[in-house]
Amino acid sequence: MLLKTRGIVLSYLKYRETSIIARVYTERLGVQTYIVNGVRKAKPPGRIALFQPFTLLELVAYVARNSGGLTRLAEFRCAEPFQTLPYEVAKSSVVLFLSEVVGRAVREEEQNEPLFAFLHDSILAFDQQSMGSENFGLTFLLRLATYLGFGVSSGGELTDQVIMAGHAPTALGAVGPATLRLREFDGYFDELLRDPATSTIPNGRVRNELLHVLIRYYQLHVEQMGEIRSLDILSQVLAE
Repeated sequence: MLLKTRGIVLSYLKYRETSIIARVYTERLGVQTYIVNGVRKAKPPGRIALFQPFTLLELVAYVARNSGGLTRLAEFRCAEPFQTLPYEVAKSSVVLFLSEVVGRAVREEEQNEPLFAFLHDSILAFDQQSMGSENFGLTFLLRLATYLGFGVSSGGELTDQVIMAGHAPTALGAVGPATLRLREFDGYFDELLRDPATSTIPNGRVRNELLHVLIRYYQLHVEQMGEIRSLDILSQVLAE
């Protein structure tokens, strides 16, 4: 059976000589894994670009008989071309990082219209945002946590859980000083939760520390979350 749906690309792996295996968050079926044939051929060029992280697609897919099974795409095309995300290093680094987080945290193979709408609309807004986008990754993760069932209403609530877990992120140093540093972050998280436009985060170094705290918080709530490899890449970009 064929199913038409919108999808958001999370990641892909090379498969055989010219194909890929793509993980896509779909509007109607949740997370799905598809074999996509021939997209790595030299001609027609550019088709592999449609499977870069967070690309918004319109799909016609074969429906797997068994949950979790591999299936194939019958048709696919870009639903809404990006204007900035593939071309600006800072934004593309944020997209790489966030797509890895979403891929680790969102695993349900079932429809979730509010979550899909949040992801879809957030990605488009980030693409169109010309100013004030430096805190997008932080606000995105704070809002995503709400859709996943572990959102917070204050910065203190978030840092309390990280501290109570027994240790702070390694990027912040030893347990004692790190705990004090976490308390300094309560206000920044409060600003992001209340109104990101009023944020007083001073620089990329502090923004990087806040991201490490948020990832630690996700690791407390998402089973087998693991390490986010692309965070190191984003950290380098934020430090520049």
